[in-house]
Amino acid sequence: MKLLNLEGYSIKKNVHSYRQGDLLIAHDVNSGSLHVLDEATFNVLKAMEDLQESGEDITTEGIIAVFERIKKSAPLEKELFEILEELEELRQEGTLFAMESEGITPNYPERPIVKAICLHVAHDCNLRCAYCFAGTGAFGGCRTLMSFETGRRGIDFVLESSGHRDHCEVDFFGGEPLLNFGVVKDLVAYGRKAAAAKGKTIKFTMTTNGVLLTDKIQEFLEQEEISVVLSLDGRPEVHDRMRPHADGRGSYAEITPRIKKFVSKRSNSSPYAVGTYYYVRGTYTHFNLDFDRDVLHMADLGIKQISVEPVVAGPRDDYAFKDGDLDKIRESYDRLGEELIARRGQESDFNFFHFNVALDQGPCLIKRLSGCGAGHEYVAISPEGDLYPCHQFVGQEAYKMGSLYDEEPHSLRSELVQDFRSAHVFAKSSCRECWARFACSGGCHAANVSFTRKLTEVYTLGCELQKKRLEVALYVKIHEGLQAMSL
Repeated sequence: MKLLNLEGYSIKKNVHSYRQGDLLIAHDVNSGSLHVLDEATFNVLKAMEDLQESGEDITTEGIIAVFERIKKSAPLEKELFEILEELEELRQEGTLFAMESEGITPNYPERPIVKAICLHVAHDCNLRCAYCFAGTGAFGGCRTLMSFETGRRGIDFVLESSGHRDHCEVDFFGGEPLLNFGVVKDLVAYGRKAAAAKGKTIKFTMTTNGVLLTDKIQEFLEQEEISVVLSLDGRPEVHDRMRPHADGRGSYAEITPRIKKFVSKRSNSSPYAVGTYYYVRGTYTHFNLDFDRDVLHMADLGIKQISVEPVVAGPRDDYAFKDGDLDKIRESYDRLGEELIARRGQESDFNFFHFNVALDQGPCLIKRLSGCGAGHEYVAISPEGDLYPCHQFVGQEAYKMGSLYDEEPHSLRSELVQDFRSAHVFAKSSCRECWARFACSGGCHAANVSFTRKLTEVYTLGCELQKKRLEVALYVKIHEGLQAMSL
């Protein structure tokens, strides 16, 4: 007997059912709904997926045959019909087997509306991090600092290029931006005044390694409500191995007290990095596949907002991931999810950036298709005033989009703008069929180019890690909901 009207609908593509911890979960990709399943319903859903993948109709006989093939006990006929009736009810209410939105692709104005810039105020650094994509701060060029004039032009650029938008963002980046703190201070003052004259506001952020995070600078960051991303890799031996000073000395003992002092002032920071926030960002490598221990080390220091990212490295780098590392990385995410759940509501509670999912308040579909906006909504500016799609493309001549010192300083290379606008989920063959497509938006442009040489081909390891993080994030979200219901 044929069941459910799923003609033209792919379960594998649009419903991700999986085991995580003590739960059996079904995530409906198009509606964003989450369902906790019992064993029988989970197995029936998997059997339906198997039938579709083999080109067979979904029938009661077919479902029973799948159970027999995988040597599992099939539900009794009455139970099977009850399960299928429940699935049909969920389909009709739109929370399971929700249909895809057809024909939706990003539609942008002819002239890019740039809402955020990354000012590289320092192409120099006081650390020599082994995995630094910026060539220890110089980005493949000479070590230099941005002038106030170039920074001023950058702020004028975003205020002009943001069009009708009332809010703009300016991120001070490097290298180490605090090596150029005097210019940073002057640019903040200029930006506040220039934005107000246009009826706009600028949100300032800064990414720093913390070496120069003195009390005076911390006071300035607080007074000016500048959001801050701080770098710390975790345990002392892990951090010092990858983030030493130029003379080889470790930096952990120097920066950790400063970071602890600063984050104590931002106890109300948002886990979603909105408002005036901080988060502490680390990088894990082949050398610390048990990076969950590094996250917990930071949490035990009193750091509440934490992000630890996988290194992006070439195959010859000794810290690059090796064959066999992926399973260990997945296990670390599993352990981290369980620990986060166990600590919820406790003094030792913390937020892990990649486990944050806002199912009811997430970005619109267009934003989920197109991702970060690099190359048309967001650009990075070198100390010389050259414009690039994002901070990770700086110094790559093929991706130079223009200059603040051009005759038309507010224009961007149209062919590059189009390339980045076109590199959305539906332009990537492996993304179109992936259940996580709306969560990662096709992955990081820079990582994709680094590994595949193309914007429209994905970095496959990055995909696998993104999918694992999302599985654990959804699992944590369900447990948080269950905990709230029990109160």
